[in-house]
Amino acid sequence: MGTQEGGSTSLMLEFAAQAFQAQNFQLACEIYERQLQEQQAGVVDWGLLLRRADCLACTGKLKDAFQLYQEAAAQKKLCVEQLETLVSCLAGQLRGREPLPPSPHWGSLTCKECQGFIYEPVTLPCGHTFCKKCLDTQRCRSQCNLCRATQEGTEHHFRVNVLLSNILAKWFPSEVQAAKLRHEGNALLSDSKLQEALDKYNEAISLVSLDHLLYSKRSMVHLSLKSHEMALDDAEIACRLQPHWLQGHLRKAQALVNLGKTEEALKEFLYVLVLESGDKMAKLEAQKLLLNMLSPGHSQGDLPDILQMMPHPSRIKGSLVNSFNTSTHGSNTQRLYRVNLDYKKSVMFPEDVGPAGCKTSWKLMQTSEDKTETKNLKPLSADKSLKLPLTCNTLKRKLSSEDASEGRMMEGPCKLLKREVPVSANDGDESSSASLYIDPSDLDCSLCMRLLYEPVTTPCGHTYCLKCLERCLDHNPKCPLCKEDLSEYLAMRKFCKTDLMEDLIAKYFPEELKERKMVYEEEMAELSNLNTNVPIFVCTMAYPTVPCPLHIFEPCYRLMIRRCMETGTKQFGMCIGDPIKGFADYGCILEIRNVEFFADGRSVVDSIGKRRFKVIRHSQRDGYNTADIEYIEDEKVSTVCACEESFGSLYLNPVIGGPLHSVGVRWLDNMHNP
Repeated sequence: MGTQEGGSTSLMLEFAAQAFQAQNFQLACEIYERQLQEQQAGVVDWGLLLRRADCLACTGKLKDAFQLYQEAAAQKKLCVEQLETLVSCLAGQLRGREPLPPSPHWGSLTCKECQGFIYEPVTLPCGHTFCKKCLDTQRCRSQCNLCRATQEGTEHHFRVNVLLSNILAKWFPSEVQAAKLRHEGNALLSDSKLQEALDKYNEAISLVSLDHLLYSKRSMVHLSLKSHEMALDDAEIACRLQPHWLQGHLRKAQALVNLGKTEEALKEFLYVLVLESGDKMAKLEAQKLLLNMLSPGHSQGDLPDILQMMPHPSRIKGSLVNSFNTSTHGSNTQRLYRVNLDYKKSVMFPEDVGPAGCKTSWKLMQTSEDKTETKNLKPLSADKSLKLPLTCNTLKRKLSSEDASEGRMMEGPCKLLKREVPVSANDGDESSSASLYIDPSDLDCSLCMRLLYEPVTTPCGHTYCLKCLERCLDHNPKCPLCKEDLSEYLAMRKFCKTDLMEDLIAKYFPEELKERKMVYEEEMAELSNLNTNVPIFVCTMAYPTVPCPLHIFEPCYRLMIRRCMETGTKQFGMCIGDPIKGFADYGCILEIRNVEFFADGRSVVDSIGKRRFKVIRHSQRDGYNTADIEYIEDEKVSTVCACEESFGSLYLNPVIGGPLHSVGVRWLDNMHNP
């Protein structure tokens, strides 16, 4: 009888385990409860009790689950590993909705790897840009973390984007210098030179007070120096600057643990699990804290109240104004934060963050919406509102009428300075600050000397217009500036546009970009005309309906075929050569059916004849021949005989007035007029 009961119990427990695995927690809970009731008085199977507690936690009955965990902890039958399910359930309760990714504080200038201001930017062949240090520390160096595209040829070296690096250094000098100091501090921190690293971080924060990475790193130094209050202050600032940044909440949780604030530390570790459910370190620390709180003698409040006390942004809805007091190395300034709860922006604009007199160029990175919402904020001492040149010709730069009227003489491309905002008497020493200026020529292509359009960055770090680079590679597979071999890059046949460069152009020069795009579209419309300036391939005789395969290797014809494909016409003219005019006065239009490219840029074109034409005017364009043409229409013969059908091929001779054509016409005339 006892054997049968034991077998039945074993079967029920196995069934309960299967129900738990299938996430039928209610059924599993009922089975475990019945098994506990059937046990003898005074005998408790703590394994069954804890499994029932896990089921209760998974069904949301946290209060009942806590009571069972506390009973087991009181009898010292509970260990850290047995709280994994409870921690996951608590984090799941906090995850009311899918957490948002970290808000890009620097906008398009945010490195998507470290979430900081991009420093020493490296553009991968896929078009995405990261900090050089971030790429150097990646596990998989040959794959982009954003698009997962394989980056061939970049496994062993990353070149800094020269143009982008110069622009950042010119437009955002404080941010670039602060990022440099941060990396120097990181190197000192890795060498355990804590005081030297702390000095670097303090200097960087005095330049830019909105970099959450600086506060996070300084918090780590304070933790190592046992300055736990200062570590907590810096971690809180990092969390407010980036509410959804995992590292900031980890730093805050570690500081709270060292200060003995167990319940608040548990909240932070749970929120880390909301952001990253697979963080093993945060889960283990949360389990240790829970075990401590469940143990006898703990009196820090009721555990179920943790969920109601979570102050994180994922549980806050509505407006929020945070004010708090912290001290940072000689500054006891009250920091007032205005929090933008639109998490697509999630940017905080401080009136004074960090030590007094700190500078930042955050206004340069504001969107138009940000500027509207924060127009009443007092600008920082380093900058006034940004003004861009009102006019700029993307074809040829000229002095504006205002500059000409004032008699200003400038050499080379015109440098249109930012127009100053009048300084009131209340602005103090702001009138003496250096004027920032943005010059449209900073974003010029070094080949066409126009505003970059569809910018592409080569593996050597130089940026050009896509069409300009393609034309240069037609002649020589080397970088036009540094002469580095780009054969491998050319063989990929995939020139991706640099996203960050496009964003900067669209943000700061929308009118110039609009004009540049209009010029490009006009060029494409002109190239699409199949009556005027039709491209002519001077080679051999082509015939309507007859296939004509071509091997393209000359640079001028590479350009011609590429333009035919880009415009969508897929058509060009074929004529035989002429020693005087360059090519004959009659030819045939060919239509491209397929193009196969080789690694060195050569191609094989599969084309077929379409229509005959007569050349009206001979001309040239970018190295290849063009012509204004008129199409030739054949006249149909009303009376058709067998002889005419047999000789019809002579009548279709594409060269009107040629010898075969004359013979055919005379033969047909003789047939009709014997």
